[in-house]
Amino acid sequence: MTETTGAGGHDRERDEEAVSRFVERFAAELTDAGMPRMASRVFAALLASDSGVLTSAELADSLRISPAAVSGAVRYLTQVDMIAREREPGTRRDRYRLNADVWFQALTRRDQLLIRWEGVLRDGAKTLGPGSPAGSRVAETAEFIEFLQKEFQQVLARWREHRAALGEGRP
Repeated sequence: MTETTGAGGHDRERDEEAVSRFVERFAAELTDAGMPRMASRVFAALLASDSGVLTSAELADSLRISPAAVSGAVRYLTQVDMIAREREPGTRRDRYRLNADVWFQALTRRDQLLIRWEGVLRDGAKTLGPGSPAGSRVAETAEFIEFLQKEFQQVLARWREHRAALGEGRP
């Protein structure tokens, strides 16, 4: 086990092998959900780090991957706004930081995607003819997407209330 400094500056023991297994397990779940494999691994490693910030070299070392693999993964993760690239003070090295409220932000972007899908589906239902089997199927899909959007907004609002009640003050 490796000794690390936890929240509040308290020393604690940490089983790095168990941490590595968690990172790989969660990365596999993200990959199964459609995220690229290396991006999943890098994201999971950042999530499991106490600081939420690691350099490219630290990521490559902890995941036992090449710098090129890290580069491709962080490119993807920055494009989808899950992490941010920042310059390490006093050096020319980049480090990568988990974005605050990454899950809230990801779900908010998903809601914007659903809005676009609903519009396309409604147009498609008109094009296919509302009385046709295909038009009816597409219209029902648009109704489902509209339902999801309404529910989604309520869930996000409840999350903000929950966080505020915990005193975290973030959306």
